[in-house]
Amino acid sequence: MTVEALNAVCPYYTMYPLAFPLRVLGRQGRRGEWVFDPFCGRGTTNFAARLLGMPSFGADSSPVAVALAQAKMVYAKPEEVVALARTILRGRATPAVPVGDFWEWAFHRDTLVDVCRLRDFLLKSSPTPTSILLRAIILGALHGPQAKGGHSYFSNQAPRTFAPKPRYAVNYWRSRDMRPKKVDALTVISARAKRYLEVRPPDVEGSVVVADSRDENTFEGVAPAAWVITSPPYYGMRTYIPDQWMRSWFMGGADHVEYCQPATQLEHSGASHFSSQLALVWKNVARRSTDRTRLVVRFGGIHDRSAEPMEVLRHSLVSSGWRVTTTRAVPDADTGRRQVRQFRVSPQKGVAEHDVYCRLA
Repeated sequence: MTVEALNAVCPYYTMYPLAFPLRVLGRQGRRGEWVFDPFCGRGTTNFAARLLGMPSFGADSSPVAVALAQAKMVYAKPEEVVALARTILRGRATPAVPVGDFWEWAFHRDTLVDVCRLRDFLLKSSPTPTSILLRAIILGALHGPQAKGGHSYFSNQAPRTFAPKPRYAVNYWRSRDMRPKKVDALTVISARAKRYLEVRPPDVEGSVVVADSRDENTFEGVAPAAWVITSPPYYGMRTYIPDQWMRSWFMGGADHVEYCQPATQLEHSGASHFSSQLALVWKNVARRSTDRTRLVVRFGGIHDRSAEPMEVLRHSLVSSGWRVTTTRAVPDADTGRRQVRQFRVSPQKGVAEHDVYCRLA
């Protein structure tokens, strides 16, 4: 295992590789310089900064995203994480367990009880580095494919990057008589703790918060940024929260999919309006920047929106305090990462992405 292993503690369907911020910061960044990510997602930029000895600040409106990013800012020994899980699972408390066809087909009853016991404890306890890491490990193991040689996930057959939709999943499992198998939660947690925590990353200052980056108060009290490296939601992509509904449930959310758009999410009612919201974020980080600060944005689009992604982004940067200096196309990253094929869905080829480099105007 390498020092980078922790970055894979829990995947997202939408994410850029660690190599991207490592390359940008490794070439031009300096130890001690602050790095911001106003759409931090699972904390890839923050983790890259940590590996390079650069303090960082991240914000995201998704509690699931922030839980994963926070795990990349702390450390505990594998045996400490396993010991906490063992203590929780040995407890006598009877957890509340969700009911319905989906839950009966998604998990073996005994496994689901253990997952709920872990959930209840982590929701009620004060966060520590050990509990933050345990939570992230469980989120990563909550759902995923069934392996022949042993169990790596708690669930029945499912994608690992996004949660299956209940009706489709139940039909899929039932039509194939795929009954959920009993999984020993502690065994899965132990294997993952060793995998992700065997090598300790550097201890570097940083924090990640649940916040709306359109709010200028989000960045108050943080040291000025030398680098802002981020990838905002693509225009029209509104399923970040529903796609993570099972992990949201583990974080205290509903035990079913909710498709309503939270007020903390960027609005997708029109390309111009979407750009104006992005502009608020760029203005906010500009206020916490210096003349030497660099803004690097990875941006793309989706097929069901006619707006040209680069025009959407460029419009957001007009009068935001930033000017574009360089634009680079991102090499095709579709091959091998479209896990929706696990449920026999054929995804469309992704829209081309670009990296846009900016300086203060």
